[in-house]
Amino acid sequence: MANAASGMAVNDECKLKFLELKAKRNYRFIVFKIENQEVVVEKLGGPEETYEDFNASLPSDECRYAVFDFDFTTNENCQKSKIFFIAWSPDISKVRHKMVYASTKDRFKRELDGIQVELQATDPSEMSFDIIKARAL
Repeated sequence: MANAASGMAVNDECKLKFLELKAKRNYRFIVFKIENQEVVVEKLGGPEETYEDFNASLPSDECRYAVFDFDFTTNENCQKSKIFFIAWSPDISKVRHKMVYASTKDRFKRELDGIQVELQATDPSEMSFDIIKARAL
């Protein structure tokens, strides 16, 4: 049986913008969505944007993929940064959407070389700032 994700393309802009986030730190976050059998960039968050801005950019009723560049200070007082991959799949989104996003996630994530932490969230509480910080340390 053919994999439902086999026909899913990844727009080149996704990889390009991710590389810019990783190398040049042009963005704080990127939100991706699946549109017409292709993963595309939906929103770019500038370097001045916060985690709250990022959370506000995720729809409450639709699935998305996102990457977030998290800056933090370690217990040893070192400045560090980790790139999070977040698979956002709210409980109230359509079952078909959840299935498409779930079956495409690993393939899409492989396209983004440099992900350090992965998080799966179905509710905003599962990706609270405290959880992000705890996963980064």
